[in-house]
Amino acid sequence: MAWDEWERLKASAADKDAARMQLNGLPPEDRPNAGSPSGGFLKVDQQDLAAIGDEAFKLYNRLWKEARVTSTDSAASDLSSQGFALGGALQHVSTRWDKQLGSVMDACALISNHMDFTKNAHAGDEIFIERHVSGIQTLDAGFDEDWAGHGKPNPVYAEKKDKKD
Repeated sequence: MAWDEWERLKASAADKDAARMQLNGLPPEDRPNAGSPSGGFLKVDQQDLAAIGDEAFKLYNRLWKEARVTSTDSAASDLSSQGFALGGALQHVSTRWDKQLGSVMDACALISNHMDFTKNAHAGDEIFIERHVSGIQTLDAGFDEDWAGHGKPNPVYAEKKDKKD
């Protein structure tokens, strides 16, 4: 193979590589939150979780007190007993309302309970992480090569003196 042919093949390969995808990272324009150092990290605050759970619990209680319509059942049975077709339709609406209200109340209870669980789980995770990080710091301090300061020999490797009796 002639030298100029080799150079031509290298230049051709370099041109092809310029258009290929790079696997070692994303270009900056494709990175979400590339401008901020804290971008892309999920931050959960205990107060936020507690507030969401509290609002879901309040909504559950308000729905129980204010959204239940108990008078429609008696009105539907009265209308039906008097021969009005509207009684059956009102009973159907009342039944559907109760089912839908139950679904919304179940969702509120689920959110409230899940936020309480999440708050407790994150608190447990924080304690677990703190324990492990503090253990790593202690371990790291034991491997610090500069524990005795610059210029001081490590006494472990010092020459042993003969003991005299």
